[in-house]
Amino acid sequence: MKEEKNTITQEKRGNAELPTLFHLIVLRHEGETSEGQFDGEGVAYFDGGHVYKGMFSRGLMDGFGVFMWSDGLKYEGEFVCNIPMGQGTYNWPDGSSYKGNVHNGIRHGIGTYVCPKSCVSYEGHWDQGKRHGKGTMYYNQDKTSWYKGDWVKNNREGSGVRCYASGNIYSGEWKNNRRHGQGTMRWLKLGQQYSGEWMDGVQHGRGTHVWILRRSNWCHYSQSNQYTGDFVQGQRHGQGIFYYAGGAVYEGEWKNNKKHGKSKFTFKDGHLFEGEFVDDQMLMPGLQRNRAPTPLCDSDSSTLDVPLNIECVLDKIPERKRNTERKQVEFVVLWKNTELRSIYSFYSGLGHTQTSLLSRMQLWRLLKDCKIHHHGITLAHIDHLIKEDGTTEVHSPFTPMLLRSFISCLVIVAYHIYNKDMASPKNLLAACLSKMLTDDILPNAKNVKGFLFGQPDHSVVSLAYMKRCWEIYQVYCRVNAAPGDDQTMTYRHLLWMFKDLYLLDNNLSTSKLLEIITAESWDSNNPSSCLDLEITFLEFFEVLLGCAKVKCQLVSEDLEECQSPSGFNTEVEVSRRPVKITSIPSQSIPAPVNSPITPEITSPQSVEIGKSSATCALDVGSLVSKVSEEPQFAEHTEMEKREGKGMKTGNTEAKHCELELWAQSIHQFFNHFFYPAFEHDQLVTRYMKQDKLHQEPQRCCTLEKAQQRPT
Repeated sequence: MKEEKNTITQEKRGNAELPTLFHLIVLRHEGETSEGQFDGEGVAYFDGGHVYKGMFSRGLMDGFGVFMWSDGLKYEGEFVCNIPMGQGTYNWPDGSSYKGNVHNGIRHGIGTYVCPKSCVSYEGHWDQGKRHGKGTMYYNQDKTSWYKGDWVKNNREGSGVRCYASGNIYSGEWKNNRRHGQGTMRWLKLGQQYSGEWMDGVQHGRGTHVWILRRSNWCHYSQSNQYTGDFVQGQRHGQGIFYYAGGAVYEGEWKNNKKHGKSKFTFKDGHLFEGEFVDDQMLMPGLQRNRAPTPLCDSDSSTLDVPLNIECVLDKIPERKRNTERKQVEFVVLWKNTELRSIYSFYSGLGHTQTSLLSRMQLWRLLKDCKIHHHGITLAHIDHLIKEDGTTEVHSPFTPMLLRSFISCLVIVAYHIYNKDMASPKNLLAACLSKMLTDDILPNAKNVKGFLFGQPDHSVVSLAYMKRCWEIYQVYCRVNAAPGDDQTMTYRHLLWMFKDLYLLDNNLSTSKLLEIITAESWDSNNPSSCLDLEITFLEFFEVLLGCAKVKCQLVSEDLEECQSPSGFNTEVEVSRRPVKITSIPSQSIPAPVNSPITPEITSPQSVEIGKSSATCALDVGSLVSKVSEEPQFAEHTEMEKREGKGMKTGNTEAKHCELELWAQSIHQFFNHFFYPAFEHDQLVTRYMKQDKLHQEPQRCCTLEKAQQRPT
């Protein structure tokens, strides 16, 4: 708020007024005349000490000239019938200046105003002497504090971006110089972000506020608290959900930034409390307000405090045995409680995510690492088995999963892959779960494979392309899905996509693509065995990453050869090396000229399917530098200790080089091959549909005429 008050004060100081030129009395004229009137070049001295030097026509200032007021104000530019009109420049005694369009002596059109005293400058549209339309105002000499967007009569109003000297930035709607409407504010030093509704400069309405926490020495990834819900005058007030960095979730009523009212609180261990909060304190019979949350496993109890959601498999058990089956499953979970929590925590951190909740993408990676798909069940099928009531997006990689949901998933999957192998139906669910944990999960978990999460540093670079690829995946799922069927795709569809987009070449041949597809298949020697299997987005995305490594291998090798001890700029070298795509004439759709920020943080329209591949370009150098500073996994750290100090330095440089080559490879693949090819294919498809619609009436007419001919 203080920053906004300073901004408004600066804007008022920068509003220099202009005098009029009416009722001037000429005292003396020096110059050319015609028929007794000033005509041509000359100098006129006016009553009051004003002076004009320039062109005259029929006794009037007309053409180019310079007018100096007695108080020191100066105008240099075009005149029409004694009035400054057209292009011109005003200079005030205090050093302020305006250069641009002038109409009837005032700023009107496009122009630039600079005020050195207040360090304010404005570039953009003017209307009747006021900032009006699109424009950019800078509030300091370094131009680190600025606003770019819509103006209405000297006020920030409409849509715009405001960057403050502190580094804080707001992007969204404005009204009367205040944040008002939909917008996103980022507080750089505080590590916070709010996105949602505003009113009179404060959060008011529905929105999401995120607090990014600083990493501790033992933590590999940054974490964040997040609130999504109602705000009133800048405070959490009404209904809302708070996601804690540790995994706990509060859902319910708020009052003046405090939990207050009926609510549901899920602890990070899965323990669930439903009841009432008063002033941030939990009210519960038998539970004091300051008592620590109940853990998932009590030392004095042999059952789980939180029931698992396994009704879908319990329904397959005779009703009289269901309670016994559930208890036996809980015994197995308690027995392996420490290992399960460790696995959940490990996979929820893959990709340097900012939350401790496991995502479906990370769950898929765990299941593949443990080779669950080798038991004749696909990840897409598992999505349906664990689908909860009310879930709309069955296959979304972004869906979060609590610990209890994760354990329930393992129970359900274990039953489906092992129930027919059990010799006895007694304690069937517990036996299936125990076998899967012993044979599949515990021996293989944390041994991360795949192109996405296999190398922690690489995943940070790769995930930058995830959202765009998810949108493309959904497009092909919709295309390939029959009416009423689930919207997924198969490996065969993926193979067709590569052929349709002309992505196959000498480097990336059909056989090489099949090799990438079957890399984690249960029968890698028989590629056709998996072609008709449904695939999730993880499998789709990892095939793309594998293809990037193969298709852009030559570029990476060239970069490696060009590396020198002096720190050769590989990013510049790649930009100089032309990449030919002769069979894919793509269209270029440039980012808006008025966009003050990079496409990654602009409005949602910047990531729509039709956008140019140019808007997806990454700042590879900065991203690589950022990743290089991240702590490595324990396995990597231990390895470096064994290598010795001298070898450690060499390994670090080699890893940095390898990471840079990887970043360049996938940048080339996505932004120079895959995205342009997809956009071109979509464009051709739309043209074909339009052409078909245009030809249909003509075809019907021809057919009708043919039917009317006498036989």
